[in-house]
Amino acid sequence: MDPDDFAAVLEAVRTFVRKEVVAAEDEIEETDAIPDRLRELAAEMGLFGYALPEEYGGLGVTAEQDVRLALELGWTTPAFRSMFGTNNGIAGQVLVNAGTQAQRERWLPGLASGELVASFALTEPEAGSDPSGLRTRAVRDGDDYVLNGQKRFITNAGSAQLLMVFARTGDADSGTKGISVFVVPTDAAGVTVGPKDAKMGQRGSTTSEVFLDDVRVPADHLVGEVEGEGFGTAMKSLVKGRVHIAGVAVGMAERLVHECLKHITTNTQGGQRLDSFQLVQAMLAESQAEAYAGRAMVLEAARQYDDGTDRLVAPSATKLFCTEMVGRVADRAVQIHGGMGYMRDVPVERFYRDCRLFRLYEGTSEIQKLIVARNLVRGFEG
Repeated sequence: MDPDDFAAVLEAVRTFVRKEVVAAEDEIEETDAIPDRLRELAAEMGLFGYALPEEYGGLGVTAEQDVRLALELGWTTPAFRSMFGTNNGIAGQVLVNAGTQAQRERWLPGLASGELVASFALTEPEAGSDPSGLRTRAVRDGDDYVLNGQKRFITNAGSAQLLMVFARTGDADSGTKGISVFVVPTDAAGVTVGPKDAKMGQRGSTTSEVFLDDVRVPADHLVGEVEGEGFGTAMKSLVKGRVHIAGVAVGMAERLVHECLKHITTNTQGGQRLDSFQLVQAMLAESQAEAYAGRAMVLEAARQYDDGTDRLVAPSATKLFCTEMVGRVADRAVQIHGGMGYMRDVPVERFYRDCRLFRLYEGTSEIQKLIVARNLVRGFEG
């Protein structure tokens, strides 16, 4: 995206998040839903398709621009970003990276406008960060495929019109090599979306189970119209998504520092303002240092993604550091607030619960460690 145009978009998003979305945080927490007015405004601003190509109605941002948006979106409840995150990220990128021209033309414009919502249906009860145990099956039957299986923790499934369903087309023992991905409409016969999950945090963002019972889709719903490419497609979507999630985590860390500053400069203990206590200052300084390091790290990882120098180790290292970092910052924020930090009407309490998920989805911290270490060893030349 043109830098001048992007600067205007970034400023508009920053203003919208800090004036409109932050003001609605309590409402979102209480209702467990994003208000329609915010959804409509987000669609008008192009937020449902900012990371999708311009030729299909998106804004076509670079990875670095994506991260700069993520830093702003991280300032508020992560449920707001999640509302359009799957369109831009893991689900939409399946079509961008692997779809045929006809498939992109058919579905990407609707995703970019917000008329369609897509979900990324990979995780199963026995297949999470490691998809080799995936059991959902897709069997060719004439001009169709018939899918059977169960998916778990699928973000936005309850509001989605499309599911990017990863299913095994190869033998049961084919590991990751026998996985393909299909575009499955949620209104197809045999698709059942379960009730929304009761989660620890991130209220307003919904996840659900999805059940596929003899679901029949035309053969041209096989993404790329080639079997066995699903694992590679999933990894491409997840790698870029990891940089984005790291940016959201940094944005949340910066908001937490802001909340701590508001608290310690306006509250007293024993007649002294909290910001005069050195141990409070130490916790604040540690949090600021880590947030600053995270910001530098995620911007550099995005630049390396854009120029192609590192689309493997840097994204995993960055997600690992930034998502673990925001957990430490949130913990200090609760400590700085004292007893008030444990109360439900204080933002840091909500962010403490919200940020825990960052270390789990789009690849756990443990998976990121394996990716980083294995690739360092593989590339070591002595």
